[in-house]
Amino acid sequence: MKLVVFLIIVALIFDFINGFHDAANSIATVVSTRVLSPFQAVIWAAFFNFVAAFGFGVQVATTVGKGVIDPAVVDAHVLFGGLMGAIVWDLITWVYGLPTSSSHALIGGFAGAAVAKAGFNAVILSGFTKTAIFIVLSPVLGLVLGVAFMVIVLNLFWQATPGRVDHYFRRLQLVSSALYSLGHGTNDAQKTMGIIALLLFNAGYLGSTFYVPYWVILSCHAAISLGTLSGGWRIVHTMGMRITKLQPVGGFCAETAGAITLLSTAYAGIPVSTTHTITGAIVGVGAVRRFSAVRWGVARTVVWAWIFTIPGSALIAAATYMLSDRVLSLIF
Repeated sequence: MKLVVFLIIVALIFDFINGFHDAANSIATVVSTRVLSPFQAVIWAAFFNFVAAFGFGVQVATTVGKGVIDPAVVDAHVLFGGLMGAIVWDLITWVYGLPTSSSHALIGGFAGAAVAKAGFNAVILSGFTKTAIFIVLSPVLGLVLGVAFMVIVLNLFWQATPGRVDHYFRRLQLVSSALYSLGHGTNDAQKTMGIIALLLFNAGYLGSTFYVPYWVILSCHAAISLGTLSGGWRIVHTMGMRITKLQPVGGFCAETAGAITLLSTAYAGIPVSTTHTITGAIVGVGAVRRFSAVRWGVARTVVWAWIFTIPGSALIAAATYMLSDRVLSLIF
């Protein structure tokens, strides 16, 4: 029982760091356009991250809990290794201000720990492939929708003065950032829900049927919301200012594109990256204005960080799994 409680706490710590690391996803656009102050933005985002606990289902949690790694392979050591792989990777990329995917760090971490225990047969290829495909598709979807919304808005408001456009979209961006935060909370908190539910299921606390208890849903959303409240200012700077300079109209289009992508994939049970999605949308919006408005060197560095996320977190997780006997025996 003590070990189960300890692992739940570690999972919620990851969820907190996820909110802290990915706060940039929810607030970078609305802060960089000066629609909200940094403090107001994190309060706004944290509130809607938590509200996402109500009414959006747990399809992503089920995919993560049962669809990526063979549940029979999962034990305390695999869970500990996977969580530590994701936590350490998130902290490393935060230090360098790189907006990488906490979701893919978690999936890579669990894959690495599971492979270290039982070989590559421990990975459910169909579930892992679906996640890997959306590493590419989620930023593309964000980019395409960001471009589409930006083109539509520019055509609708081409006769309006810049001041009038700014006036309208400073208010509309409050709506789009709220929708994006709902999508962020829905998609990201569910990954940790899936891990905790799998832990409880394997320990025999859920009976013969896998499901996500309501207290787990609330705990995970609370943890990610508290993490968002703490902010992740290094990554906010990269997302909101270094990739391209955004105006309220661009922020609105990027956030709306990201929100539609995240809410749609959450409904379909696909664990996509909120980071990849909003980065693609920001690049798309910037490129519509002027191709050279995007700092492609920064974007290229971010993409390389994405490529290394799954193997990097997997290696850390595999090493942690190898040492987990000693570590857990010292704690318990």
